[in-house]
Amino acid sequence: MRSEMVNIVVEAEVKPTEDVDKVLKAITTIIDPESIETLNLGKSTVIVAKSKNIVSLAKLHRLLRLERILDTARSIMRQGVQENKTVFYIHKQASYMGKVSFVSGDHESPLGAIKVIIESSNIYNVIDCLAPQTSKGRLLRDYSIYECREA
Repeated sequence: MRSEMVNIVVEAEVKPTEDVDKVLKAITTIIDPESIETLNLGKSTVIVAKSKNIVSLAKLHRLLRLERILDTARSIMRQGVQENKTVFYIHKQASYMGKVSFVSGDHESPLGAIKVIIESSNIYNVIDCLAPQTSKGRLLRDYSIYECREA
């Protein structure tokens, strides 16, 4: 696999009843970002975490395997493909508790969802690295997150 540019953006709105630090913890459960911004948009606050390194998603990579949800993750990531990126949502409260639960958008999570955007010139390779194909519940080939870096 050849090296490709990856751009990762993970964002979540902080609802008025939420603590900024708890939302930040929910985000950092799935990503070790290179940068984090807290944007005050008048009546709302949004936390935006960014990275250009697929290794930043090592926590998500590990959780997908630990929770044995690779097939679901793969399906959702592939459904979310738009040109050279994939967009998917993770339940904010579940993430705060160290779990990954996919939702179809903010409406499925009372406090909103975490939006994940992964952009790459070969988005299907990135998806294969994060959530490889399985057969009868067994991985056909697994990739370490460092192999994903070469996706």
